[in-house]
Amino acid sequence: MNYSSPSSKQSLDSEVIRFAGDSGDGIQFTGNRFSSSVSLFGNSLVTLPDYPAEIRAPAGTVSGVSSFQLQFADHDVYTPGDQCGVLIAMNAAALKKNIADLKVGSLLIVDKAGFRDSLIKLAGYDANPLIDGSLKAYRIIAEDFTQLTLHSLEGLGLPGKVARRCKNCFMLGIALWIFSQTLEEAENWIKDQFSEQPQIISANISALRSGYNYADTTEIFGESWQVGKANIEPGRYRSVSGNEALSLGLITASFVADKPLFLGSYPITPASDILHQLAKYQQFGVTTFQAEDEIAAAGAALGASYTGALGVTTTSGPGLCLKSEMINLAVMTELPLVVVDVQRGGPSTGLPTKTEQSDLLFALYGRNGDSPLPVIAASSPGDCYAMAIEASRLATTFMTPVVLLTDGYIANGTEPWKVPSEEEIPWWDKPEVSVVGSYYPYLRDHDTLAREWVVPGTEGKQHRIGGLEKKSITGEVCYEPNNHQKMSDERALKISNISRFIPNQALLGSELDELLVISWGGTLGSVKTAVNELREHGYSVAHTHLQYINPLPSNFSELLNNFNHILVVELNNGQLKQYVQSQVPITIEGFAKIDGTPFKVEELTTAIKKTLKEIETGVERVES
Repeated sequence: MNYSSPSSKQSLDSEVIRFAGDSGDGIQFTGNRFSSSVSLFGNSLVTLPDYPAEIRAPAGTVSGVSSFQLQFADHDVYTPGDQCGVLIAMNAAALKKNIADLKVGSLLIVDKAGFRDSLIKLAGYDANPLIDGSLKAYRIIAEDFTQLTLHSLEGLGLPGKVARRCKNCFMLGIALWIFSQTLEEAENWIKDQFSEQPQIISANISALRSGYNYADTTEIFGESWQVGKANIEPGRYRSVSGNEALSLGLITASFVADKPLFLGSYPITPASDILHQLAKYQQFGVTTFQAEDEIAAAGAALGASYTGALGVTTTSGPGLCLKSEMINLAVMTELPLVVVDVQRGGPSTGLPTKTEQSDLLFALYGRNGDSPLPVIAASSPGDCYAMAIEASRLATTFMTPVVLLTDGYIANGTEPWKVPSEEEIPWWDKPEVSVVGSYYPYLRDHDTLAREWVVPGTEGKQHRIGGLEKKSITGEVCYEPNNHQKMSDERALKISNISRFIPNQALLGSELDELLVISWGGTLGSVKTAVNELREHGYSVAHTHLQYINPLPSNFSELLNNFNHILVVELNNGQLKQYVQSQVPITIEGFAKIDGTPFKVEELTTAIKKTLKEIETGVERVES
C-alpha cells in the first residue's frame, strides 16, 4: 500500500475481515455491527464469532482473546473464509492468537496501547512484534487508537474507564470507512440500544464518527475497498444467528400446529440464547421456564406436551446426558417433545464455546432400552428456522420425542435470511383422529402409526400414562413378555416408518463420479464450497448432505450403493461414518477432526484430492 498516495477506492468480489481483542473490548459488538452494515448494503455474508469459555477470562492473555470473523461478497458464500485479508488486533495477545490466519501482504491494524511491555510478555512474546521485524510480510498500521478515542471524547465528562470502552466504536468507524460503508446502521443501533442513556449514545457515536473521519483524513490509509452487492433473490431480509432463527422457527411451528409453545430450559452455552430469544415473545403465546436443572427442564417440557402444548427443551452436550431419562419417558408415553442440542466440544464441560459434532451417537442411542427416536440436523443459521419447524412436525405428527442437532458454529454464526411470507411457511396436515367408538390410548393411526394426542380432561378419553410398559391398544400397565415385544416393535416401526414422510436424499453431481462426499449438520458450507471448487477444476467428486439421520431417507442406501468410493466428513472422530456403515453394509472412508474449529475449505480440498489420488493409484488407505 502506498501511504503517500491519494485515497482511492478498489472493487473487490469478496473479502474476509477479523476483529480480535480482549474479551472486554466489545469485539462481538464490533463484528455484529459491521456484519449488519454490509448485509444492509446487499452483500452475501457468513460470520464466525469466537470467544473464551470463561465469563471474564484473564485480560491480556491469549486464552482471553475474543474474535469475530466474516466473509462478505458480491456472490453467494457459505463459509466465513479460511484466511482473512484484514486483521484488526486490539492487543498483543489478539495478534499472537490470530496472525497465522492473516494472508501474506494483507492489512494489519493494531492498537499500540495494547502493546505495553507487560502485555507483550503476557501474550508470550519475547520482544515487541511491532518493531522486531517479524511482521514485515504484512501491511501494518499501528497507532495508539485508545488515546485517539480518548481525545475524541474530551469535553463529554466521561470517566476514563468508560471512555476507553468506546475504542471499539472508533475501530468500527475505521473498518466501515475502509470498506466504503456508511455509519447509519451502527448509529441507529446505538441509539436504540442505549435509548435511556443519552451520554453513552453521544460517546459511542462520537467515537464511531471520529474513527471514520480519522481514516478518511489521514494519509496512512492510501485506499479503501468496496465489495459489490450480491445478486440476491428479491424479498425482505434480516440477519439471523442460528439460535435466533431456531427460536423463530419454533414460534412458527406453534402457530402452524395451533398449539401454545412451552420452553423448559436450563442455561448452558451455546444454547442459552434460545431461552433469551423466546422469552421476548410472550405476546405470541410463548411460555419460557428456566428450571433449576436440566432434568427438571425436560420434565416441565414433557408435562406441557402432556397438556397439549408444543413442548420444547434446549441444551448442549452435558445437558443432553441429563435429559435422557425424561426423553425416554417421552418415548414410552409416546408424547411429542422437541429436544434441541446445540453441540459443543466435549466430553464433560469440554470446550463450551467451541464447535463440534460429537453428540450424534448419544442422540441416536443414549437411552436405556430399545428406544429409537427421530434425529435431524440443521445445516446453517438460516436453516435452523426450517429444521425447528420440521422437528415440531415430526414430533406432533408421530407422537415422539425428536432430537434436533445444531452446533456452536451455526448457533452463533449469522447470515442474511429471507423472511418467509405466510404462503411460504411449510404447513403440514395435522392427522385426523381415525378412532371411532370407544377410546383406546394406544390404538394407532393406520398411516402414521401414532397414537392420538389427548388433552387431560377430555370427556370420554380418560387413560393411564407413565413410564411402565403399556398393554397394546388399551394402555394398561402390562408386564407380559409377548406384549413388551409387540410394543417395542411398534415403537420402532413407527420411527422407521417416518422415512415415508421425509424428502429423498439429494445429490450434487453424478452417480458416475468417482467419489461421493457425505457431510452433515454445520459442515455443509465448507464441504459444499470445497466440492464446487474441485468440480469446477474437473475433479470427479459428488456431494450429498444429510439432515435426516434417523430414520435415513428411503433412497439413501440405494444412492450410496451407486458409488464405489465414499468419504464421510465430520467434526468428531467418525461417528456418522460408524452409523452409516451400521445401516448400509458398504466400505466408507472418513475425514474428521475434533479441534473445536469448523473445517476450512483448503483442508477439505486437500483431503478430497488425496482420496481421489489414492483411488487413482489403487493405494489402500490405513486409517489411524
